[in-house]
Amino acid sequence: MATVEKMPMLAEGYEKLSAQLKQLKAERPQIVDAIEEARAHGDLSENAEYHAAKERQGQVEATIADIEDKLSRAQVIDPTELSGDKIVFGATVTLLDEDDKPIRYQIVGQAEADAKSGKISYNSPLGRALIGRRVDDEIEVTVPSGDRYYLVSKIEFI
Repeated sequence: MATVEKMPMLAEGYEKLSAQLKQLKAERPQIVDAIEEARAHGDLSENAEYHAAKERQGQVEATIADIEDKLSRAQVIDPTELSGDKIVFGATVTLLDEDDKPIRYQIVGQAEADAKSGKISYNSPLGRALIGRRVDDEIEVTVPSGDRYYLVSKIEFI
């Protein structure tokens, strides 16, 4: 029997996915109306509006199914309830790069990852390298732009 793999995520990520799901479900009636209107124009074989509306319907339904799957497997984690001296999911980590410039990341789920806002997936190369590390550990990560070296300077659960 297949086991269902839980998807860890923060409450913020769960709420964002829930809002996206609600918006997509609200779009369903508009798509049906667009299909009906396009169908009324006659010959479906050369009806671009009809094909575009059907394609959008397929995209929306696939996205809804994907989000519902993620939400059903979600394991919401509150980082403020965590503690310890190791980096785990939800931890906010301050790293020093090779130039001793501080960089701050929070370890989050795949659906929430956004490196520009300081959120990296636990499955990313850097996220995998950080999990289980402690303050003063040195980390080497191979990324598309080459090897990077970091020093863990701070671990917070905020």
